[in-house]
Amino acid sequence: MVSTAVARRRALFVLAFTLVVGASRLITESRAAGAFAIGKCGAYGQAYDYAAESAAVAAALKQCNGECKTVTMKRSCAAFSVDMANPCGAHGYAVKPHISSSLNEATRECYKFGGKECVIRAWACDAKG
Repeated sequence: MVSTAVARRRALFVLAFTLVVGASRLITESRAAGAFAIGKCGAYGQAYDYAAESAAVAAALKQCNGECKTVTMKRSCAAFSVDMANPCGAHGYAVKPHISSSLNEATRECYKFGGKECVIRAWACDAKG
């Protein structure tokens, strides 16, 4: 038979453990927004593990030179591929749940738009990717 004091200690331990696990999950999930800014001639900017999507977009745009468009990612991975034979020509990008699929898709997109020597220029995963 378990005494009341021991049962209370166990219950408090379980409660504290649950709160710690829950808090760590919230912290990780709250920092799970990212963005890529993609510009001409291989220009790019990247930001990941931001608390808000808007902050990630702003950080990525700040790193990108020229007119850049943004692609957001949330608990995923993004990749950007450029044709090294003509860096101002074809490029491709992808946002997928796993890094391998985003790398493959970005390269495929670059070749699809006429790239001859497509290579990954940049990639990033956020907290859950």
